[in-house]
Amino acid sequence: MKKNQNLHALRFANGTAAFGEDWGGAPVSGDPKAFVVNRYESQDKQYQVGTWESSVGTWALDYNDWEYCFVLEGRFHIQPEGGERVEFSAGDTFVLEPGFKGTLEVVERTRKWYVFHNR
Repeated sequence: MKKNQNLHALRFANGTAAFGEDWGGAPVSGDPKAFVVNRYESQDKQYQVGTWESSVGTWALDYNDWEYCFVLEGRFHIQPEGGERVEFSAGDTFVLEPGFKGTLEVVERTRKWYVFHNR
């Protein structure tokens, strides 16, 4: 990553990778595996940027923080508790806000960029 004062250039070749990292989701169906590559973390550790990848299966989500996502590849559904299921695929974006609860069902291996803000 090149640094230029407050500019950070993020490259796919750079980052800290973790397989099965505790990223906040809990498997509830199938045998999904997550692969996280954190490519940037702010000095105060409140912001992270990276890629998240998952195999097929379903995750339970219970968010206390804020996350913006851009889907790079794959297909999945997010089902909010008490809400309607929303389908996502490559090119889609979405935001999960603090207090979100529901499930994420990966139906085709998925990879996405994330921007995460810890509260």
